[in-house]
Amino acid sequence: MHIKHHGAVKGVTGSCHQLFIDDTNSVLVDCGLFQGEDSKQDLAIDFDISTVKALIVTHCHIDHVGRIPYLLAAGFKGPIYTSIATAKLLPMVIEDALKVGVTRDEAVIRTCLKLLKQQIISLDYNTWYCIPVGVGLSPEKATSSNQNSLYKIRLQRAGHILGSAYVEIELGKRPNTHRVVFSGDLGAPYTPLLPTPKPPYRADTIVIESTYGDKNHQGRKERVAVLKKVIERAVSDNGVVLIPAFSIGRTQELLYEFEQLIHSARKRSMWHKLQIIVDSPMAANFTNEYLHFKALWDNEAKKRVKQGRHPLDFNQLHTIDSHQEHLALINFLASKQQPAIIIAASGMCNGGRIVNYLERFLPDKTTDVIFVGYQGRGTLGRDIQKYGPRGGYVFIDNQKVMIKAQVHTISGYSAHADQKGLINFVTGMRKKPSLIKIVHGDEQAKQALANELCTRLATATIKIP
Repeated sequence: MHIKHHGAVKGVTGSCHQLFIDDTNSVLVDCGLFQGEDSKQDLAIDFDISTVKALIVTHCHIDHVGRIPYLLAAGFKGPIYTSIATAKLLPMVIEDALKVGVTRDEAVIRTCLKLLKQQIISLDYNTWYCIPVGVGLSPEKATSSNQNSLYKIRLQRAGHILGSAYVEIELGKRPNTHRVVFSGDLGAPYTPLLPTPKPPYRADTIVIESTYGDKNHQGRKERVAVLKKVIERAVSDNGVVLIPAFSIGRTQELLYEFEQLIHSARKRSMWHKLQIIVDSPMAANFTNEYLHFKALWDNEAKKRVKQGRHPLDFNQLHTIDSHQEHLALINFLASKQQPAIIIAASGMCNGGRIVNYLERFLPDKTTDVIFVGYQGRGTLGRDIQKYGPRGGYVFIDNQKVMIKAQVHTISGYSAHADQKGLINFVTGMRKKPSLIKIVHGDEQAKQALANELCTRLATATIKIP
């Protein structure tokens, strides 16, 4: 058994890891798109896939699934295993990715989606599936009669976004099995809507993300208080508040928090007059899926629903669909002194409708930009985050745009576990890993996490690929 990494080793994007079961059989875990500085890399599959018998998808963020069309184009015909919710969301994400970044040819898009849907196989959480190496597409739930399968997988809730999972893969026959865990992206504790991920019982080898391996987030009460304070100050001058957010995950968490702030505010306060606008058809579609999969929500969210509240569908929430409506809204907000909160993709500002808002409103001193998620190196979001507080500038569509807007970062709203959460995930296992491979992070974050794990697991081998 060995693991090769085809992405997420020089930064936080392009997750793609190949687990070799033996010389002739391997599985891929994720096949993601490179973004930011990493986006200059060739997207074509540049490694041998002749041994790849299956793809396992941890969740459907683009940096974990965006290269799947290229994998299909390279001739991959095996099963794509993922959770039930991700199986529903994945075709939507891939269709959007194809239209935005690859082609507008409807025939090509239809062909790709047809192949994708034929190959997706959804798996229940917390259930072992036995998969005979190199045979067939259909997994079989583990029973006493097939416990000696050479290859078993189990998905566990990761708490990152709807449908997200970490993957347990057990190789070999009992009693000499070897268990490999791929963390995917782990959610932060006490985030809205989804339960906190629980560590697995055991791992012999773990491949773990390190996005925030060098940082700890604010507590939930603190970050809600900061969000409330920033919003109240931001709208006091009737300016626009721009929040770049990924269509799936962060957008829904923010809506959940805004509904609570409105619910708990005094009647006739500014919160009951404030318009919250989601300018993203994709985000609206994903929000509907969050509503469909209420069974996956945490206990707090389910309690609010029982109380007759609608955490993701409240009166002051408006969605913008067409591009024409999008442009009309920008013109309206530019001509009127009317406060509004705009949530739009992409989360790192490297495309999508948020870029049009930034181009128009960054030079306006009444504008506030709130970053609630990680901004990768080489992205427009990172540049605004870096140069905004200095009163600097950025380039958008090759045009110099001055930054007079106020720029805020609320790290507590990241959908990624922080250093403490990552360490607790590893050390919380009953049988701890002997090999830890740290990926999906900037060099400083990976090294900081490695140093902390070294102090707690002296017998483990820790590698940064």
